Amino acid sequence: MFALAWPIIVTELLQVAYNLADTIWLGRLSTDAVAAISLAFPLIFLLISVGGGFTVAGTILVAQYTGAKEEGSAGVVAGQTFAFISIIAVVVGLLGFASTDLMLGVLPSSAATAGQVIPHAGDYMRVFFLGLPFLFGFFVFSSLMRGYGNTRAPMVVMFISVAINVLVDPIFIFGFESNPLFGMLGIRGVESTLFAATGFEGYGVTGAAIATVLSRAVATVIGLYVIFGTSAGPDVSVSDFVPQREYIEKIIRLGVPSALEQSASALGFITLTAMVVTFAPEVVAAYGLGNRLTSLVFLPALGLGRATDTIVGQNLGAEKPERAERAVWLAAKVGASVMVVIGVVAFLFAEPIVSVFIDTGTDSATKTIELGAEYIRVRAFEFGFIGVLQTVLGAYRGAGNTKTALAFSLFALWFGRIPIVYYLSFMQGFGEMGIWIGMAVGQILGAIAAAAWFTRGTWKRAVIDHSEAAME
Repeated sequence: MFALAWPIIVTELLQVAYNLADTIWLGRLSTDAVAAISLAFPLIFLLISVGGGFTVAGTILVAQYTGAKEEGSAGVVAGQTFAFISIIAVVVGLLGFASTDLMLGVLPSSAATAGQVIPHAGDYMRVFFLGLPFLFGFFVFSSLMRGYGNTRAPMVVMFISVAINVLVDPIFIFGFESNPLFGMLGIRGVESTLFAATGFEGYGVTGAAIATVLSRAVATVIGLYVIFGTSAGPDVSVSDFVPQREYIEKIIRLGVPSALEQSASALGFITLTAMVVTFAPEVVAAYGLGNRLTSLVFLPALGLGRATDTIVGQNLGAEKPERAERAVWLAAKVGASVMVVIGVVAFLFAEPIVSVFIDTGTDSATKTIELGAEYIRVRAFEFGFIGVLQTVLGAYRGAGNTKTALAFSLFALWFGRIPIVYYLSFMQGFGEMGIWIGMAVGQILGAIAAAAWFTRGTWKRAVIDHSEAAME
């Protein structure tokens, strides 16, 4: 399990590095820039969740066919998934680009947020949506390779992509004028020479989106080569891209619940964001920054969860459900233990951690750091429960019980976080503290419910037909 898990954890760490790179550099630009991407991401996630759900289906099917020693079927699934999601990526990207202003317009923002933050969020979103096929391309590659059991290849490709992003991000944001990168490296003279030659002043928030899309494009091209040009993953041929009803139906049947899960999560975060934007820009920035930092510290749990879905899928494909169950509980115990330790560290050092991402030169930045640290301290109490929740949800998905995973994700968000945040912040007058508490308590409730249901054992059945696979 841990041989599969550690590359996934590193890959997820690198994934978060994309967002953190944007946050660090935009934090040097302004608090409003950080708030802008805090608003943009829930709206972006709403649309990309459609494709994300179907990549989960690809992971499940490739894992179970691989476990059943049906390499040919695993290759067909990989080709079908690539073709299906490529179409979705183009449609969703165009839809998102065309509806950016409409989506931002429905947020009930304060006057300051509407004037200072939302225009930047729109610029970021439009570039992101135009580059969506490249982002989806890497997601599919990573998911299929994980289902096959090769988690190292996505890690290496992601490392290359992140290195490119870290290099070009400050260039596209600041250009060659007052760029913090050149100051850190002590080469202001080089910066002056480049500015004299190009006059390039950067694109601000838009530049962060351009850098992300560019680096993702490189990852997608490399990923396509790994799958189709090497033997590192499923054996895929050109004919596997021709739609086959049997496999498309399986992808849709398994992918729709996951797509609904991710879409419902995105809608939930949009609802939360709609409540948050009624506060001052500093609260919006602290909320977004805190969420990015918690996404970083959740990586061990996410990595174990994704390794668990592969292990459960392959063991059920090999008709070994009891072995799958033992692996799940081991992963849950390890995940909870690791996350408790991380929670203690986050609680004790919240303010220094948050300070890394925001320039402290203004009163607004100082207030944002104070609020962000407060948010991290409250969220630290949920960390141990996240280790359990992510592992159990991964087990449900690996077994093909994507509807069960959907149910508990919705429970944690819509019956936990959202009503608690609304009740505490707007009915009881807790203000931003109500947001922080609600975000933590919702996840704790979800973890308890998901683990209790898992003990019933109703998930111990593969979604592939073993008798059919044996005849192929």
